[in-house]
Amino acid sequence: MMRIVLHVVLLIILAALLPARAQDSLFKTKADFAIIMDYETGLVLYEKRAREAMAPASMTKLMTAAIVFEQLKQGKITLDTEFAVSEKAWRTGGSKMFVLVDTTISVENLLQGIIVQSGNDACIVVAENIGGSVEGFLDIMNAKALEWGMTQSHFENPNGLPHPDHKMSAYDLAILTRKIIQDYPEHFALFSQPEFAWSKITQSNRNPLLKSFEGADGMKTGHTEASGFGVVGTATRGQQRRIMVINGLESYNARTREANRVMRLSFDEFDARQYLSPTDIVGEAEIFMGRADSVGLEIRNNVKFTKHRKVLNGIQAHIVYEAPLRAPVTKGDQIAVLRITMPGETAKEYPLYATDNVAEIGFMGKIKIGLAALLTPPREEDI
Repeated sequence: MMRIVLHVVLLIILAALLPARAQDSLFKTKADFAIIMDYETGLVLYEKRAREAMAPASMTKLMTAAIVFEQLKQGKITLDTEFAVSEKAWRTGGSKMFVLVDTTISVENLLQGIIVQSGNDACIVVAENIGGSVEGFLDIMNAKALEWGMTQSHFENPNGLPHPDHKMSAYDLAILTRKIIQDYPEHFALFSQPEFAWSKITQSNRNPLLKSFEGADGMKTGHTEASGFGVVGTATRGQQRRIMVINGLESYNARTREANRVMRLSFDEFDARQYLSPTDIVGEAEIFMGRADSVGLEIRNNVKFTKHRKVLNGIQAHIVYEAPLRAPVTKGDQIAVLRITMPGETAKEYPLYATDNVAEIGFMGKIKIGLAALLTPPREEDI
């Protein structure tokens, strides 16, 4: 049987073929580790060593905050719950909320101390009160990492202070950020809070995107000698949200510049395009021996892609079915597929269904078709 291929004019956009790994040639970053993720779909738009374990520094605190959010959602604690401050928490170095030993602090204030002020001491307070000890909290962190699909993460502390075995990947940080936005929206505004005061000390949010990139509303920076300078960021433009992770930059200023550049390009160079929706009619198939010459073809899938614009501009689509398609055809039968190809990627196929019943022609109609075939003179090339 002959295989018929029909072009869907609506979808065909001709463009020169790109290299197989289009993203590598179309986008670059100076960061040692990087990822851009589309929030809606969770698709990775760009990655550079994103699946490798790295030192996450204070970006670790996203995991600590996420566990607090889960405890709140499960009703195990409330924002008004008071946590006791130990001497160990008070003595914790690095960036601080400046907790005071032998006092209590509400969960609401501790979350601001962790997220806005990046308080290492606040993380210890949370860990000891939720886990019974820092070690108990680490058991929760590592168990939740596996449960949430963070396969390159291992935690040795709740705040990201240097430890050779304390690791996360950029990909893990991206899926964790997506989970926080999806599952705990009631707490998400904390990540864009500009400042917070505790112990009469006001500290500003360290995220450079909040002041310099329109639409930015999260998430967390990190820096140690081992990790370099990094940031997890998220922003919206129109109906689209991007999640970005970069790490391993050489300075505060380099992080600020690269965070803004990568986030801007995540919108400028990548796009989400809706091509077809369920019940759209994408074309028709010719019918042989039917009471109608053709039948409409309906798709039942949502056909939407979020990719680099040059890849989207190279999309081609074809309707493919076995010909001749012989009557009878029943409405709802799958009789064709829509094959979509794009540069450097595996073809995707979507089933197409008949929009109507097409009955077989009667006996006399078949006789007429047979006579017409007999009376048709041969073509020159057939002689």
